[in-house]
Amino acid sequence: MIEVVASMARGPVFLAGELLECLITFTNPMSHLSTSASSEMLAWASAQIHCQFHASENRVALPSQGNKQDVQADSDTVLIPSRDSYSEVVPVDGPPSFRGQAVKYVYKLTIGCQRVNSPIKLLRVPFRVLVLQGMPEPPFPQDEEVSPSNPFLEEEEASRHDARALERALDMLMVTTSRRCPHMFNITNTRGKVAKFCIFKTVYRLGEDIVGTFNFSEGDIPCLQYSVSLQSEEEIQQQYQRRPGQAISLTGHGRHLESCLHTASSHFSLPVPLNVTPGFSTDIVTLRWRLHFEFVTAREPMEPPTVLQNQSEVTIWAGAEHVDVDTFSWNLPIRVLPTNPALASYVSQFTGTNSINI
Repeated sequence: MIEVVASMARGPVFLAGELLECLITFTNPMSHLSTSASSEMLAWASAQIHCQFHASENRVALPSQGNKQDVQADSDTVLIPSRDSYSEVVPVDGPPSFRGQAVKYVYKLTIGCQRVNSPIKLLRVPFRVLVLQGMPEPPFPQDEEVSPSNPFLEEEEASRHDARALERALDMLMVTTSRRCPHMFNITNTRGKVAKFCIFKTVYRLGEDIVGTFNFSEGDIPCLQYSVSLQSEEEIQQQYQRRPGQAISLTGHGRHLESCLHTASSHFSLPVPLNVTPGFSTDIVTLRWRLHFEFVTAREPMEPPTVLQNQSEVTIWAGAEHVDVDTFSWNLPIRVLPTNPALASYVSQFTGTNSINI
């Protein structure tokens, strides 16, 4: 028996274009009673990155090849069993890991191996891929010139180059999401102004908090209650929609609800979960992000309770039992980008390690 163990030391989350490295060990766990005749021979081993695509038959109309496809890396396997390691660049033009209502993209490292005179067995190690889309320049340039280097230090130089590329991508991500520029919006309905809303930026990384403030003192219409929801929109491209005018799939990822009658100002804070998928677009699906606001306003003016000066007795103010209200909603598009893969690894459902006996 040969035990095969695969371990991604850096963690199970990677940026597209980053170098994936996996330590693969082959051992023969013989007991103290075993003899040399008990040794095993490994015939061959191979490793490859796969991205598996799934589509809902009720929502997506695909060509005749079906609703389940495997997308492999362009190069052949680069597993060298004698070195106990596998390394490959995660395709920069591939989709991110995504589990939507209509479409799913699932990444895995597949290791095929065979013991002499035994059947072939497969070891699969799932991992997560984050994609940086919509950046001013590619985070991992594919045509970057490499200066001459010592041939005996090629592996070390490749490791340094990958570290520099990852650092450059993370720096670009940090700069893009750190720009703060207040955006002011007047919230109105058909009866007049309700409030002024301020948000300091509209581009966020996974794990960041979305903070916004309301100023109701400038409004003419009393606001009884508001809610803010973080939502993702999954839209199938028109040519792949099962039905014309197919509705967009909405998914909620957090909600803030607050009563605000007679309140001069208020604020909310919604975290962007680390385990969600940043916005992206492929030939089949587009994922966008938005803040969805809902307001409940009174149709008639509502006077605040009055407190007399030097009042010695305690008074209790009771709200009206019946109020005629209007409701309306508003959507504010935002952008959600990836974060440092090491940070996302802390909440990943994957361990980056798996084993099999052959």
